[in-house]
Amino acid sequence: MLRSRVPSILLFSILTACAAEPPPPAAPPAPPPQPAAPVAAAPPPAEAAPPAPAEPTPEEKKKAETARQLKEDRAKWEAENASELARWTPELHAEAKALAQRTFPTGKAAIQAAMKGKHRTVGDAERDKYRHPAETLESFGFKPTMTVLDIGPGEGWYTELMAPALAKSGQYVATTNDPNGPPDLRPTFYGQRFKTFLERAPELYGKVQTVVVDPKAPKIGKEGTFDMVVIMRGVHGMMNSGTLDTWLAEIHHALKPAGILGIEEHRAAPGADPTESAKNGYVPEKWLVEQVEAAGFKVAGKSEINANPKDTKDYPEGVWALPPTFRLGDKDREKYAAIGESDRMTLKFVKAAPKPATK
Repeated sequence: MLRSRVPSILLFSILTACAAEPPPPAAPPAPPPQPAAPVAAAPPPAEAAPPAPAEPTPEEKKKAETARQLKEDRAKWEAENASELARWTPELHAEAKALAQRTFPTGKAAIQAAMKGKHRTVGDAERDKYRHPAETLESFGFKPTMTVLDIGPGEGWYTELMAPALAKSGQYVATTNDPNGPPDLRPTFYGQRFKTFLERAPELYGKVQTVVVDPKAPKIGKEGTFDMVVIMRGVHGMMNSGTLDTWLAEIHHALKPAGILGIEEHRAAPGADPTESAKNGYVPEKWLVEQVEAAGFKVAGKSEINANPKDTKDYPEGVWALPPTFRLGDKDREKYAAIGESDRMTLKFVKAAPKPATK
């Protein structure tokens, strides 16, 4: 009996010992998660350098230079116009009015009186010794009773003389560019300049009429209206623009029967290529006579009043190297001043009677 109880007692002892043994310590809690260290932002990619501006094309360069020159010419004109306006005192206006109301016995007397007027733009009278206006217009047959069309009057050098001479008994008309055209175009500037010139002295120019023309496609109209048409140093420009034939046809249409066309033009060397010489401002005389006669006119007179044998016609800037333009500025200025203005032909043409129709 005793032997059978021993294993039971031994088992009970083992179980009791196990119950009294303390449990193993719990594992410490895991530390709270730490925030992740900030990651440095990646630097932005380097910006690509802007592309270099494209080189302007020759056309763009020419356009920019044209715009620059026009802006410069406008600024110069505005300053000169302000100076001229300041010069026009009440006394000068009164003198101009008296000149316009005079009656003259001859065209030469009328031009000579206008040449002495104080109304002339400062510096214009200095050109008289080169341009001989009284003798030039006399060679054309100018009279103070005529209706005269001035083709391309420029800044009004001859307008100052012919408009007063014709104010009382005749009529002065001038072609002009459209002053209301695009402001970035040079012809518009020329139109505005001439319009302002006329408005400066209404006593002298109030009767002046203008004919607005498109320089690329000139049209005068006014069939059989004019006793005389004059082109003063403008033929080379017509050549360069390819409009000479159009101008001659329009002038022929606008003149009265036996009307007069007077031309003063820079004269190229004999035998010169007219297309090339015109780029430098000169036109061959023999060639010009042929062109005008082919347009329905006949030569009626020639004068050497504006000839200048000192003009060698071979300058880097063409005729514009000479006074009054002096395009080269101070370079060789004394040399060009000593030459004076260009060698010019002075030609009188009459509108020929139409040929009888052949049967």
